[in-house]
Amino acid sequence: MLRLQDNQGRTFPYLRLSVTDLCNFRCNYCLPDGCEEHHHKESLTVDEIRRLVTAFARLGVEKVRITGGEPTLRHEFNSIVTTIKQIPGIQTVAMTTNGYKMDQRIESWLEAGVDAINVSVDSLDARGFETITGHNRLQETLSGIDKGFELGMTGFKVNAVLMRGHNADQLPDFLNWIKEQPITLRFIELMQTGDNQDFFNQHHLEGSTVRDQLLESGWVRVARHKSAGPAQEYFHPDYRGRIGLITPYSPDFCEDCNRLRVNSLGKLQLCLFGDQGYDLRHLLQNDEQQPELISRIQNFLQLKQDKHFLQNGYTGGTATLAQIGG
Repeated sequence: MLRLQDNQGRTFPYLRLSVTDLCNFRCNYCLPDGCEEHHHKESLTVDEIRRLVTAFARLGVEKVRITGGEPTLRHEFNSIVTTIKQIPGIQTVAMTTNGYKMDQRIESWLEAGVDAINVSVDSLDARGFETITGHNRLQETLSGIDKGFELGMTGFKVNAVLMRGHNADQLPDFLNWIKEQPITLRFIELMQTGDNQDFFNQHHLEGSTVRDQLLESGWVRVARHKSAGPAQEYFHPDYRGRIGLITPYSPDFCEDCNRLRVNSLGKLQLCLFGDQGYDLRHLLQNDEQQPELISRIQNFLQLKQDKHFLQNGYTGGTATLAQIGG
């Protein structure tokens, strides 16, 4: 069987696929001035997405996460989900969303075939949420999560970018929220990008500050599944929910890398903070190109480095996380 393996021996069962670089939020850590530049109308078509994911599935990819920007701004979003879901070998179709109109739309997402949802909730305080995101939409996001549970979802992952001066003091509120709900709350270290240097310097906080509080309170780290994301997860017997920490500045962060990224224009990104993407779109125009597409993906993978260089202040070609979905 074909599979994706790099020169470090890492295998890649997980693809993060951006379907648009357009976002309608103005998060202070990503797009504080809004999405002024985007290529939404030039995004991969549904047929191009089908051919792309088919090739990755033949190479052993089992899980696809649909990202953006905000992926649900694609009017074909549900068709994209259904198309990917039907590709042989794909076991899980996940999505990441900012929660926009989630309370109204989640039922259609699940009907289309979404298996797992990551949603951003950077603060449980309505005023704090609006300060961070530029939108007074906390309640519709929380209502969307509640509706998901009513519709039979067994768990959500909720992302919160950890930031000094915004939500670093809200751990007790978050813990109280997940005590009786099967939510995996993931604190993500604020990452430096090409245009947020000053913000990063002011608000970055190491994830170890949360980890230490958890360990002191009886939380225990759990083993990581092969197709899971980069979070280190912790559980506590008194809580239904879990806590995950994504700490890209830790020295061993890249050792277990298991995911590749393709942006909305069809460029393979070997690392979120790599210098460039490798164009695949010209090989997505008909089904007969599959052998060449598969070969090209395998060859490009051999260029993947063993680590990123964020700790040195090097952010590669990533100006904002909306470019490729984080």
